[in-house]
Amino acid sequence: MVRANCTILTCAVTGSIHTPSMSPFLPVTAEQIAAEAIAAAEAGAAIVHLHARNAVDGSPDQRPESFLPFLSVIKQRSNCVINLTTGGAATMSIEERLRPAAAFKPEVASLNMGSMNFGLYPMLERFKKFEHAWEQPYLEGSRDRVFRNTFADIEKILTSCAEAGTRFEVECYDIGHLYTLAHFADRKIIAPPFFVQSVFGILGGIGADPEDILMMKRTADRLFGSDYHWSVLGAGRNQMKVGAIAAAIGGHVRVGLEDSLWSGPGKLATSSAEQVRIARTIIEGLGRTVATPDEARELLSLKGGDAVNF
Repeated sequence: MVRANCTILTCAVTGSIHTPSMSPFLPVTAEQIAAEAIAAAEAGAAIVHLHARNAVDGSPDQRPESFLPFLSVIKQRSNCVINLTTGGAATMSIEERLRPAAAFKPEVASLNMGSMNFGLYPMLERFKKFEHAWEQPYLEGSRDRVFRNTFADIEKILTSCAEAGTRFEVECYDIGHLYTLAHFADRKIIAPPFFVQSVFGILGGIGADPEDILMMKRTADRLFGSDYHWSVLGAGRNQMKVGAIAAAIGGHVRVGLEDSLWSGPGKLATSSAEQVRIARTIIEGLGRTVATPDEARELLSLKGGDAVNF
């Protein structure tokens, strides 16, 4: 039974946006990613959203064999819901990005609901020194790079994961992405309840002004009514502001070092769990409760951790 006023906290522990030279706390190895995910779950995250990285240079790595070492540890040591990326990195093909979800059949996989400009290059104004040769070109390359997720790509991911019962964290970076979700819902290619993750503050997507947040919510309400659960993430310095606004109006919240390296102005977060604790304080201060993993499973109609392939 789900308690009243439950808020699902998702934690994204590493991602593919930030590079290792930006923070000594960004997890890179399988051991670090597992430890970060378990600590975030112990702090209150019901869902952990996971990418893999090359253990030597920290570059994004979508090979299934790079995921398995931390997946098995997290599953053994935590009841949290494991959410695997199909976003990978914008430099990867759709076939590369789909491989972990296809191999491991998780309860949840992320899915970006459209192609978009995804500008990381402004971070070069803040970070000047890089330990690894790939970092600076990777960031600079986003000036002329499109993150591809065409209608055909989206349909391929949805249908490839359907038989395994994997559901989706549908990442919507702009209003049009909500309409794309509605299109696939109308075609019965994705079924409710939808877990809509609205993303604010990425260069190329919607901004992080309170009006942007409210417009996204109003549009989703109109398109999906009671058939969806709304969550938010704010990029960088917008993380806690966006989360607080959404939590105050009944939304769910995502935090983690994938989305922001910071715990306050000019202060690097020492872990994703630190951000989870800050978000939990905000949520509980608003009179809401933080969902357990099993409450998240019930709300999102997930198949359960015993039905995955790891």
